[in-house]
This record gives sequence, C-alpha cells and structure tokens, in this order.
Amino acid sequence: MKATLNKVDSRTDPERTPRNLHLASTSPARVDPESRFLVAVTGASGVEYARRLIEVLGDRTDVIVTKDASAVIEIETGLSVKEFAGRAATFYQGEDLAAPPASGSHLFRALVVLPCSGTTLAKIASGIADNLVTRAAAVALKERRPLILVPRETPSSAIALENQLSLARLGVVILPASPGFYGGPKRISDLVDFIVARILDHLGVEHAIGVRWTGLPE
Repeated sequence: MKATLNKVDSRTDPERTPRNLHLASTSPARVDPESRFLVAVTGASGVEYARRLIEVLGDRTDVIVTKDASAVIEIETGLSVKEFAGRAATFYQGEDLAAPPASGSHLFRALVVLPCSGTTLAKIASGIADNLVTRAAAVALKERRPLILVPRETPSSAIALENQLSLARLGVVILPASPGFYGGPKRISDLVDFIVARILDHLGVEHAIGVRWTGLPE
C-alpha cells in the first residue's frame, strides 16, 4: 500500500482556501506505510470522527466497537456497525477479551480511542482493563506504543481533568474533539476533518485533508 492516503480530497476546495493557509497535502509520512492502527469506538457522541478516520486509513485499520458505541453509531449515522467499519481490515466486539489486541504479542502501531467516553477515560487512567478497549489501552501503555484519546464530552469535571493529566504525564496524547475555525469551515465535514487531520499528524500518516496555518495574511 502506498504511504500517501487521500492525496486528492473532494472536500477541499483550493479556490476558497485563505492565503494564510495551505492544503494539508504535503505532510511527510513518518511511519511504515504497512503499519496497522487500532481504532476503538466507545459510547460517546461524535462517532463521525471515527468513521472518517477509518475511511482515510482504510484497510490499515482494525476497529473495536463497544456495545454502547453500536447504539450511538445507529443514532448519529444511521449505519449498521458493519457498514460503519466496512473499510477496516478487521472488526472486533468490545466485549471480546480473547481478541488479538488483548495481548501484548499482537502488534499494532498505535491505538486511537475515538470518541473516548468519560467512563473509558477513567478506567484507562485507573488501570482497569475490563473490556477490549481498556485492555488494548493497557497493552499500549505497557508496550510503550502511541495512545491517543479523543474526549468529546463538555464541560469537563475535575475528575475528568485529573484523569487526563494523569495519562498525559504517561505520554498519552489527549486530543479533545475541539475543531478550529481559522480555516473558514463551511460544512460539518470540514470540522470533522480538522480533528481527524490532527490525529493523522500524531500517527505520522501522510494525508490530504484539512488546512495548515502558515501565519497571518499579508
């Protein structure tokens, strides 16, 4: 598989890109193009972010969907779980603790929990590994693999903030689903791509979605 993903993206219109921005088509690939990525979808609102990330990564993705996430997927996208994860290579049920990602011997480049519910965040911070998502997170931590958590719930309680701080100190990337507006988004998909682009940057994956800030306009 080529390292470049979605080199041409129909959602990005060069004609409406401000002069102080440029299209995100030149980000260098920093990982092996055959790397496998694990995307875990939990029962928080914002599953469209996960759907888009799976779409971009394609069959480089293995997906875990929890029972609560299945209900959110149907409500927010109108898709079945099978349709939602259709472009991924492998699909795992969140309750399947015998699945490969539960073991440190199973290789994956990074784990993205997207969206990450408050309950999942609290369990990971406390070292509780009672489902495949939290177990895969424990594996990522003990094997020192990249772990990205994307909370969407707002506002954040002091407990949630303390959990995020605890994990950030361990090297976990806390990437809230808080899209920026400097690119002049016109559609919901533009806001979704803003977050997905940041995730891809942290994964070291070349992509062509979103825009990059280059300074104030002349």
